[in-house]
Amino acid sequence: MSDPDRQWLAPPAQLRLADDEIHVWRTPLDQSAQTVQRLQRSLAEDEASRAARFYFEHDRVHYIVARGVLRALLSHYLGTRPEQLRFTYSSYGKPALSTAPGEPTLNFNVSHSQGLALIAVTRGREIGVDVEGIRPEFAGLDIAERFFSVEENAVLRNLPAELQHEAFFTCWTRKEAYIKARGEGLSHPLDKFDVSLVPGEPARLLKTRGEPHELARWSLRELYAGPGYVAALAAEGTDWRLSCWQWQG
Repeated sequence: MSDPDRQWLAPPAQLRLADDEIHVWRTPLDQSAQTVQRLQRSLAEDEASRAARFYFEHDRVHYIVARGVLRALLSHYLGTRPEQLRFTYSSYGKPALSTAPGEPTLNFNVSHSQGLALIAVTRGREIGVDVEGIRPEFAGLDIAERFFSVEENAVLRNLPAELQHEAFFTCWTRKEAYIKARGEGLSHPLDKFDVSLVPGEPARLLKTRGEPHELARWSLRELYAGPGYVAALAAEGTDWRLSCWQWQG
């Protein structure tokens, strides 16, 4: 991965999103009480109700920040107020902006793990993003056997032991990003397609069983979310440019 891919820059004052661009934003979910209160005021009634149902305070705060930052970013691109945004949800739970015919809209996707959120935004193409904090207790060959393809498991088992842990999460995030971009979630079996997983290899969708046309439709990109994290982006097409921004609050 090149050095620019590791840079999360402060956005310019005049931020624009062209049709051939994808912007990915990174934000920590632990924010000041003042920031949390400000973001909470932008939430819709159903979001506020969901936030209130979290048992642990840190989970409630993380949800408020993730939804509030999403609203702040989308409203910036659309030139509207965060509290005016309305969302719809597919039968698989993927959110989308609710807009009237002819109104500008955006495609977006959100992922968060262990206090860090990534929000991907673009126009006119489906996208999915996934970030995972590396958890030693979660990664294992037994879990890979349950969810990964035969080919992916063969690659994983043949790696040196010191690389298997990172390779597991590399595979997991690339697969999650892809099924999130498709909008099907885990209803799409993870063993029905292959991704590259060797740490340091370019992110690629290698095989889609029963759907060979899908290989030309999608592209994958590894994201450097920070030490202790693995992340990936999936998007339609190959004719797009990526910019990574750090949310400033």
